[in-house]
Amino acid sequence: MKQVFKQLKQYKKPTFQCILMAALEVVMEILLPFVTAHIVDEGLDAGNLSVVYRYGGVMVVLAFLSLVFGAAAGRYAATAASGLGANLRQGLYDTIQTFSFSNIDKFSVPGLVTRMTTDVTNIQNAFMMIIRIAVRAPLMFIFSFAMCVYISPRLSATFLIAVVFLVVVIGTIMVITLRIFDRVFRKYDDLNASVQENVSAIRVVKAFVRENYENEKFSRASENIRKMFVKAEGLLAFNNPAMMIAVYFCIIMVSWLGAQFIVAGDLSAGDLTSLFSYIMSLLMSLMMLSMVVVMISISLASIHR
Repeated sequence: MKQVFKQLKQYKKPTFQCILMAALEVVMEILLPFVTAHIVDEGLDAGNLSVVYRYGGVMVVLAFLSLVFGAAAGRYAATAASGLGANLRQGLYDTIQTFSFSNIDKFSVPGLVTRMTTDVTNIQNAFMMIIRIAVRAPLMFIFSFAMCVYISPRLSATFLIAVVFLVVVIGTIMVITLRIFDRVFRKYDDLNASVQENVSAIRVVKAFVRENYENEKFSRASENIRKMFVKAEGLLAFNNPAMMIAVYFCIIMVSWLGAQFIVAGDLSAGDLTSLFSYIMSLLMSLMMLSMVVVMISISLASIHR
């Protein structure tokens, strides 16, 4: 891992700039529902249009800043991740030039090609997710839950039930799919070997009329990869239904209990409105984290290779 991140070199600055911009983007987004609550309580309920205009202007500014910080984070993330990928490929190529004959015998050409293409791309994509989404999602989760506790500590217990449910379901899916992805990379080597052997020995293949055999060999390797991806993606597809169950559970519970709190005078309509926004932010951050875990785990296999 240390050897890989040493390849950042001149791209360390964009990495830290991306993390800073992503954090500022989260802060802007977290403040928006809070301002909405003031518009509902102090402006609409009281019939005070000047308050609506004032807080509406604040919301426009916050939304614009969130857009600017998000765009900057994306640009810095792309710069840092692409730079890391380029440095990794160059480092791998330079290392291959120093191989002894025993090294050359140990590492096959298809395996080296897979490392310089698929594996480096996986690491590059994972790094982009780490410095952007893996920063954004935990901060969004923490800040959203903190705001929920600030608005209504009793209603916040509802979110804990949904969070535990999502952690169990998504965690189980992740453990199974990661094992599948680990086997996929070994199958990629078989696929590349089929192509490399067929192209390098094309004259022999044609001379002995082995085209059909080579086609079947490639088809088997490609079909194995397809089946594994279908199985893994099929399991990952359960993330969205699990997410929707948690979201609707929270919406129903907050609507039911929140209405009782409003009647009792323990909660305002503006606070209830902002709670719905924080529900989505909190649960979506968990979904993003699950995707990050998958990508990071795939990249760990690539880093090891």
